[in-house]
Amino acid sequence: MKKTLFIVTVLLLVAAFGISAFMVGNYLLDGKKQAERMDDLSQIVSNAQTETAEESKETTEEATETTAPRPTAAGGMLPGYKDIYDQNNDTVGWIKMEGTKMNYPVLQTPNDPNYYLYRDFDKKQSKRGSIYAWGDADINKPSDNITLFGHHMADGSMFACLNDYTSKDAWDKNNLIFFDTLTEYHTYKIFAVFKTSANVGEGFSYHKFVDAANEQEFNDFVSTCKKLSFYDTGITPVYGDKLICLSTCEYTLDNGRLVVAAVRIT
Repeated sequence: MKKTLFIVTVLLLVAAFGISAFMVGNYLLDGKKQAERMDDLSQIVSNAQTETAEESKETTEEATETTAPRPTAAGGMLPGYKDIYDQNNDTVGWIKMEGTKMNYPVLQTPNDPNYYLYRDFDKKQSKRGSIYAWGDADINKPSDNITLFGHHMADGSMFACLNDYTSKDAWDKNNLIFFDTLTEYHTYKIFAVFKTSANVGEGFSYHKFVDAANEQEFNDFVSTCKKLSFYDTGITPVYGDKLICLSTCEYTLDNGRLVVAAVRIT
């Protein structure tokens, strides 16, 4: 009896190990495939923008080898973005932070806001999901505040780099976020970094702030962001400014969220 129990226990442990190994393998494979897919997409954008910049440089008398002009829109979408949009017409923009792995297309599905929570750019199931915008926000108008969501991945991908910004040292080194629409280049500067709970009835519902009804509502939102912030950046957006909030998981709170809030400067 004891021998039989021992054998059954061993078999169960072997089965559990096999299942765990299979799941880990699938997770790593999914990560590798998605990283390669994102690299391909970013290369398309980079190549198109470099080519456009070089063409513009050749036709601009003021340009020098160190001051090549930034690519500009010509007849619609920006260089490279039309190619990305043609592959997935849920694409509404591109987000990038220098010195991090953040260099991704931004997707949006207003009728199903969390569609890309666990889907990749090609709409396939993925634990890593995609970077996506809150459904109520108007990217092109733009809304007063656009919230972008992304997972906090252990390998530093997606929005994992946001965790570094709980320290002002990271802000001092790099506080700019490049968030382009399909037709316009834009640069944002971080003005607050905070954590809050996403539990219903708790915390700060930052993502629900989209368009301010008036100046007071806008100022109240900014004030709350700054009050919760880990540190003072010395930046206070004013009514009429355009904001983005980058949101990811935070693990010191129950159902916590880490949010990096930034104001558009160009």
